[in-house]
Amino acid sequence: MRIISWNVNSVRARLDNILNYIKSRKPDILFLQEIKAQNQDFPEEVFKEAGYTSYVFGQKSYNGVAFLSKIEILNINYDFIKDKLNQARIISGDIKIKKNLVKLINIYVPNGNPIDTEKFQYKKRWLDLFNKKIDEILKKNSNIIISGDFNIIPEEIDVYDSKRYENDALFKLEIRKKFRELINKGFTDVYRYINKKKEEYTFWDYFAGSWPKNHGMRIDHFLVSNNILPIVKNININKKPRGELKPSDHTPIELEII
Repeated sequence: MRIISWNVNSVRARLDNILNYIKSRKPDILFLQEIKAQNQDFPEEVFKEAGYTSYVFGQKSYNGVAFLSKIEILNINYDFIKDKLNQARIISGDIKIKKNLVKLINIYVPNGNPIDTEKFQYKKRWLDLFNKKIDEILKKNSNIIISGDFNIIPEEIDVYDSKRYENDALFKLEIRKKFRELINKGFTDVYRYINKKKEEYTFWDYFAGSWPKNHGMRIDHFLVSNNILPIVKNININKKPRGELKPSDHTPIELEII
């Protein structure tokens, strides 16, 4: 099974790119973030023609997350945490893998910049709410896959110039600690588990020649509960879509499970 996550930075602006990608890579399930569309504006019929059912939690102009799936996703939930700003940042659901019910959580964490504004405080509160909710979920189901745009650079190896980001909301120590708290609940960062010292990125800014200079960062992640780890076959950051015409500033991360 191939499960893929991609912040597409507007589903309508990137529609041709997404269709070409799914035709090439044939994911079983595609987690999308930052779709920037309300539910009624999501191109559901186009994806249906391509063989995918859409499960959408949209928002006008900003945020938004969705699943595209060839597999039935059960128990879709749009109210994973009580976000006081009512931003569309999480969608979850369940699938069957080898008779086990596995919870999928598609996540788009707030950016949090600038750090001297309410945006940073919101990011911290949001992550606290999320981590608390994961504690509740784990009491009911220990089979969980969390993926999406975390807007968190875990370690120095995950960004081209860590010194430059010491006071950035993506790399602030208190934010990285919240990411570590989540992992310590019984999860594995699959990419770093398989690639101990490899320096690869999932995001390159549109500005300052970041893409050709490879000035990127790894902020899109797959976290799987440790008991799922034995069925993980491979993980890959596919940089090709970032080099296409009208690309998203993120590129897909591809998880294969047996």
